[in-house]
Amino acid sequence: MSRIEPYLDRLYRYAFSLCRNEDTARDMVQQCALKALSARSVPDDEPAYRAWLFVILRHAVIDENRRRTTADGYVRMETEISSGWEFWRGDERFINILSVKVALDGLDERDREIIGLVDLAGLSYREAAEVLSVPAGTVMSRISRARRRLLERIEPSNVTPLADRQRNRM
Repeated sequence: MSRIEPYLDRLYRYAFSLCRNEDTARDMVQQCALKALSARSVPDDEPAYRAWLFVILRHAVIDENRRRTTADGYVRMETEISSGWEFWRGDERFINILSVKVALDGLDERDREIIGLVDLAGLSYREAAEVLSVPAGTVMSRISRARRRLLERIEPSNVTPLADRQRNRM
């Protein structure tokens, strides 16, 4: 097993939060892996290695977005919300997942990126700070604001806290 393999799922979740397309996210992770595996200088320390991988992935996504930018300055965004439909069985859990995906899709890129790093990829604030080249305090304030914005987008949707459901039944 190569050193990068344990991080592939986390890298994919982060890439998906940025790209919002399964195929593009897989392509970005593949580019990241190729660059990492062919690098001449690789960090020895495991936390530094992990952060280094996420920096490579982030730069690959930024480069891809630049390539997709059209002459008039618009970026072609690909969204793929339907990927979970084949699992629909009337289960409320899937409605909740879809609601969160739609809400995430509606956030600005900065909020999606920080949620992708911390909540989806599971990086610590310090590691996310290294990837973004900002202080850890900035990561903490960004993730707090991004989570609040995500919750604001979800609240009017089908996702309701259990306590509210019980109150509505009475």
